Amino acid sequence: MHGYTPPYKISSKIVTLLGKICEIVGQIEIIETRSIPLKLRRKNLIKTITGTLEIEGNTLGEEKVTAILEGNRVLGSVKEIAEVHGAIKVYEDLSQWHFDKETDLLKAHSILMSDILKDVGVYRHAQVGIRGKDGVTHIAPPSDRVPSLMCDLFEWLKTTEEHPLIASSVFHYEFEFIHPFSDGNGRMGRLWQSVILHQWKKFFAFIPIENVIRSRQQEYYKALEQSGQEGESTFFVEFMLETILMACLDIEKSSQKSSQKSNQKILELIATNPKITITGLMQELNLSESGIKKIIAKLKIENKLKRTGSLKGGEWKVIE
Repeated sequence: MHGYTPPYKISSKIVTLLGKICEIVGQIEIIETRSIPLKLRRKNLIKTITGTLEIEGNTLGEEKVTAILEGNRVLGSVKEIAEVHGAIKVYEDLSQWHFDKETDLLKAHSILMSDILKDVGVYRHAQVGIRGKDGVTHIAPPSDRVPSLMCDLFEWLKTTEEHPLIASSVFHYEFEFIHPFSDGNGRMGRLWQSVILHQWKKFFAFIPIENVIRSRQQEYYKALEQSGQEGESTFFVEFMLETILMACLDIEKSSQKSSQKSNQKILELIATNPKITITGLMQELNLSESGIKKIIAKLKIENKLKRTGSLKGGEWKVIE
């Protein structure tokens, strides 16, 4: 068993941010994943893909990413379109990836970069440096050390008792430090943090953290660079927790707006057709049965809706 532990400290800022994120995560869970419309999930998937690619210089934007996702042809370079196709494939179903399997990470890289690189799904065989505006900002470890460094990192990820929010951020930094692939390291580091978070809470599959990183791109690079200078990931972990908190607050706000619209739409549909069934409401609103029932229960508690008569022969009544 490997005894490697990445260097970082649990600062008071990390503790505070952890508490805030866990609080907002609890509120999102109350909204319930299944009652969040597919339209919103799709919109956030597009934001995620666009954000992570824009960080790497892809210029297609949300409109063209949406068109590609829908199977339509768009104008753009072959490389940029290939980047979108690869990102769609790895992000569409995060549940296919096991966060603690190194073989899954290699497979995800081969899909993400399939039409862009020749050496996909394998670690680099050359020395690399990361360039910033002021020249080379980081010399990655020698290529012959990459397999053992990645093995150690995954062993730590499998065995750590650290909170997933912290563990995912530490992994993200260490991954970028090792820079294991010849290309696609930024995209893979961000993807794998989302994979780890999805393993913790499934709704992270449609929280566009990558899009928030894109809005803070210079701070993102600065956090990576500062942690590199300090020889530990503490500063980067703080940055990522801030970013995750912002993304969670955005999804909660969007979900609440969507929930309010769904509540109002159900009341309107029932006012028009008091005998409408749960199945009818599901079809009209594109929500799951549990999502519809949850909204109805809430409307009853709020004294906005009541049921008269039997379950089969009765009808709904909107209370003004």
